[in-house]
Amino acid sequence: MKNILKAFVAGAMVLSAVSCADFLNRPSEDSYTLANYYQTDEQCIQGVNYLYCSPWYDCIRFYIYGSETMCGNVYQGQNAYTTLTVNGTDKDLKNLSYSLWAVNAHCNTVINNILGSEGPSQSVKNQCIGECLTWKAMAYFLLVRTFGDVPIIHDNTEIIKESAYNEVSKVQKADVYDYIVLTLEKALELLPKNPYIGQYNRIDYYAAKALLSKVYLTKAGVSGALSSGDLAAAKSYAEDVILNSGRSLTPKYSDVFRLSPSVYQQTGEALISWLWTSTSGIWTCQNSIQSDVGCTGFDEFGDLWGDWKGPSVDLQDDFGVSAADNPLNRVNTDDRRQATIMMFGDKYDYFWQDKGGFDFYRFFYDSDYASGTSGGWQCVSGANYAKHLYGNGSDHVKELGVSADNMTNQLPTHILRLSDIYLVYAEAAFLTGDKDTALEYVNKVRERANAAPLESVTFDDIWKERRLELALEGDRWYDYVRRSYYDMDACINELLNQRRSYWDGLGAAYKDFVQDDDGKYVGPGAHTWDGSNIVYNPVQDLKSVTPSMFTLPFPTEDVVLNPKVASDAEPVHVDVRETYSYNF
Repeated sequence: MKNILKAFVAGAMVLSAVSCADFLNRPSEDSYTLANYYQTDEQCIQGVNYLYCSPWYDCIRFYIYGSETMCGNVYQGQNAYTTLTVNGTDKDLKNLSYSLWAVNAHCNTVINNILGSEGPSQSVKNQCIGECLTWKAMAYFLLVRTFGDVPIIHDNTEIIKESAYNEVSKVQKADVYDYIVLTLEKALELLPKNPYIGQYNRIDYYAAKALLSKVYLTKAGVSGALSSGDLAAAKSYAEDVILNSGRSLTPKYSDVFRLSPSVYQQTGEALISWLWTSTSGIWTCQNSIQSDVGCTGFDEFGDLWGDWKGPSVDLQDDFGVSAADNPLNRVNTDDRRQATIMMFGDKYDYFWQDKGGFDFYRFFYDSDYASGTSGGWQCVSGANYAKHLYGNGSDHVKELGVSADNMTNQLPTHILRLSDIYLVYAEAAFLTGDKDTALEYVNKVRERANAAPLESVTFDDIWKERRLELALEGDRWYDYVRRSYYDMDACINELLNQRRSYWDGLGAAYKDFVQDDDGKYVGPGAHTWDGSNIVYNPVQDLKSVTPSMFTLPFPTEDVVLNPKVASDAEPVHVDVRETYSYNF
């Protein structure tokens, strides 16, 4: 399989710049070999740093657009993600697959390198191997939820030695989940319990345990019916993280998505994150998401093209707002709306701080305020991204003391947060009959967002809360996948009833509202608001959803080289604990 083979080869090499994440003191050496690296505690730690960014880079576009479009959170026109008809030739899907296999390969290789080293202390070796195992588990967690049955590559070296890479079979997804559990259990044996609060966050014991709780909630339904044992495990592990990790929710929701670790990580909410760097000079170590989702002219680097794609009408509906209404009358009942979705009329004090804040009335329509924009409203869904934006170059320097650049910034991308684990805990509690705990933790999440507390809780309340809390963070499609294991009809019905299409007439109404007859920006009220010509056009709403759409196909080039990974190929059963072990 071409992509997987590439990952094997990449994983069998030590990168010429082992540590591309300068947040952990990148060493000054120009190149490394196994003979002169992994010899000290510092080198051992630095040898793991790049696993927090570089191998994950090619996941980005699937993460921000592919999965978020499939679940109905994002509008990006009529494409295969909108219609749930993605095939094996899709570029972003291929990049996702390659990236995840690369993560697995690199983790396996770094583990072997550390095991073969003699200089580092045992405690540091344990810590670093535990981090590698957690990243490996995360890669498989994404693989199995995306592709269903997938091969298990426990050791790249053995596969290459046996030249067996074109003969590996898919393994039944239930067994893959068991393998993820096995991997995380070993990570828990090795990782330290000290939380990373107020600083860039390495993976620790409780981060791995948090991931394990979410894995158990997901695998609970894989047999077609919910497993009480798996739900109990999900609840137990989540409870331990919540009560004993020393972490709490960041008081202000929007602070979770800021640049500085002293802001986003002030209480340790970020459990597992991609930690990017803007100063390494190595492509794939940087965050470039703002380029994909930001509007032209939002920063000064000429690298933005996200004007016409944005949060969906359906997501706005769940937040209780509409792009078709007078923006002066908009009422936010939840802080998460504006921190997630940028709508006409929104203002942000943490973007464009050198200009006194960012004003989304003026941005498109006042050339004195924002030069270089596209000159008018572009996104027909009525919204743009607010998450994943860092602001302009001045914002980046103010928060971190280093510059951003073209397609390069250092904003962390959070893959697992404590609020997610609160909701995992709530859902597992609800499904095991503990409604009081479920209500308590849903309301803790809502309280942080200044949303009104619920007086009682249903499964649908928890389901919706996950959407609002984690929107645009690459999670919602995978909620549908795990629920489809045991409640397919509910997933299909919900997707069919989403508003995934667009508005006609937004641009004209917005322009008229803030510009006078000569086209000069006046501000809200230049003309009386008139939304009478704004009409929802349902042309891109889903007409059909089938069970097969919840599993994506392997890249076509992989299937050509190895038919055993084709969609219709039978997966094999593997007794994971009899077949695999981590004997170190």
